[in-house]
Formats: sequence, structure tokens, C-alpha cells
Amino acid sequence: MDKLLTISGSPHIHADESVKKIMYSVIYALIPAMLVSLYFFGLDALRVIAVSVIACVVVEYLIQKYLIKGDLTINDGSAIVTGVLLAFNVPSNLPTWIIIVGAVVAIGIAKMAFGGLGKNPFNPALVGRVFLLISFPVQMTSWPVPKPLFAKALTDAVTGPTPLGALKDELKKGDTVQQIMDHGIKFIENGKEVVYHIPSYMDSFFGDMGGSLGEMSAIALLIGAAYMLFKKVITWEIPTAYIGSVVIFTGILWLIDPSHYINPVYHLLFGGLILGAFFMATDMVSSPMTRMGMIVFGLGCGIITVVIRLWGGYPEGVSFAILIMNAFVPLINQSFKPVRFGKVEKKK
Repeated sequence: MDKLLTISGSPHIHADESVKKIMYSVIYALIPAMLVSLYFFGLDALRVIAVSVIACVVVEYLIQKYLIKGDLTINDGSAIVTGVLLAFNVPSNLPTWIIIVGAVVAIGIAKMAFGGLGKNPFNPALVGRVFLLISFPVQMTSWPVPKPLFAKALTDAVTGPTPLGALKDELKKGDTVQQIMDHGIKFIENGKEVVYHIPSYMDSFFGDMGGSLGEMSAIALLIGAAYMLFKKVITWEIPTAYIGSVVIFTGILWLIDPSHYINPVYHLLFGGLILGAFFMATDMVSSPMTRMGMIVFGLGCGIITVVIRLWGGYPEGVSFAILIMNAFVPLINQSFKPVRFGKVEKKK
């Protein structure tokens, strides 16, 4: 009797997929961006990634072993993915104990408190990141200047602003975009005046700019995204709607007033838009199930991101946008239900 098979009702889909395979495909896709962060930040990046991953795995193990007392699932790779994504959303100089706090929040509160993988309504890594940003704003906004391996540092600065943050602050002072691009931004570092120049397209494309570990290199993230699309781990709807809405929204504002709104290409290359659109907004658990629902979800993420970037209190809005839209996913799923299998729609 123990060997009897239970067969569910049709339709049946045959696929050689599992949670473990999907999660490890995401991990493989994150490797190019991980290598770029190691190149620019060295051992600091390695420390942040290692601490974040180990902390996430340990916290999930302890909760499952001693609180939930269920089957251990740390081998499925989901805790590792959360750990890497959390590390990708923080600066490379973040103290170790703060990283551990973020891991506890991401796994303990955002994931396991709801029952574990498949039941969390919000992306765990983003919950951890936003918690740290609100709780430790100074540490979470202290951005080390990237110093490539085997290359001489071009500045004496230890920390500096992110491109989006620098542009937003200077535009508030009344400077135009062209003035900021031409003359740079002056700030004091260790008692010395340092001039910060906005990175070029090529700098941001390859990763030579300040920011969190995972938002450095557009090309590295796009390589990983292409791999996930090829492996069918994600689909095109959410990233296309997300990035497309940001480009269109900011492009219209730039055409109206290019002196006070930056080129939409900068919005694409600076900050965490590519990381968020391909690696976090596409989270299977916290994103809509239908194609139309995914498009609506992506559009909402894009609009909220632009609103926060241009008129909100933070220079970056990707994390908040995705979490806000995560909350709307049940309503989106309710509004865009697929036709039931076998149901014949009545002609009007």
C-alpha cells in the first residue's frame, strides 16, 4: 500500500524541473555580477557575500530544526539565493553584524514566518534590505569608491556618492544636469576636497562606479538575465514592462526638460533597476501568475520606481517599488484569472 501512486486530475505537465534546479540556475546567473563585485571591491565583497549566505542558511536551518520542526529544505538553494541577493543590495563596507541582522529579518521574518518557501508574499532579500536601510541609514548609504584589482586608484576618496544620489542632491540645489556633468560634484573626504565625476555610460556598463555590490555592472547582470531567460527560469513580461515603463516615463520628462531630468539611459544603467527587474521582481512566489498580471505588475514597479527616484526622499526606488507591488499581487491574480481547463467561454 505504501507504494501506491496518487494521480491528480488532468491536465498533466511533464517537466524536468525542481525548486533546487531553478534556484541553482539563479545562483549561476548571479556569478558574473559576483565576479565584477570581487574585482572592484576585493575581499570586502567576498566577506559580505559569504557572511550573508552563511547567515541566511544557518537562520533557516535553526528555524526549521527547532521552531517549525519540519523537513529541512536548506539544500534547495533558496536560502543561498536570498543571501546573495541581500549581499547584492548592500555596500561592501557594511559591518558583519548588520549583515547578520539583515539575514535574520530576510529569512526569519519575511520567509519563515509565513511558512517558508512558496508562502512568502514579499521578496525576502528586499525586506531585509529595506529593514537595514531604515534601521541603519548611515551604514547603508556609505558607498566605498571602487578600486579595481591590479589598477591604481584614481582618487584619494575612500567613500563617495552613488550616481543617482549625487545627481538628485545637486539638482535640488538648482544646478542643471549639464553643469553637473561638466564640473562634477565637490565633497569633503578626510578633511580634503574631492571632486566626484558622474560615471560615463561605459563606466556604468562595466561597473566602475559607486553603489551596492549587485548594481555595479550592467553587462554582468544582463549576461545572467540572458542565461535565466534561456533556461526559462524567468519570462520576458515583468522585466520588459518594468524597464520599458521606466524608460518611457523618464524619457518623456527628459524630452520636456533635459536640464532638470537625466537621460533615461542613466536611469537604466545607474542604480538597481536591472538587478531588480530581472532577479527580484521576477520572483515566482511574490509575482503574479498570469501574463497580463505580470505586465501590470512590471508597469506598477516602473512607475513607482520613477516617482521615488524623482520626487521621493530616496535616490533609489527599486526595492520599495517591488515590495509595494508584491502587496498588490493577490489583487492582480484575482483580476487576471486564466480560463479554467475545459471551460467553454460563452460568445457574446
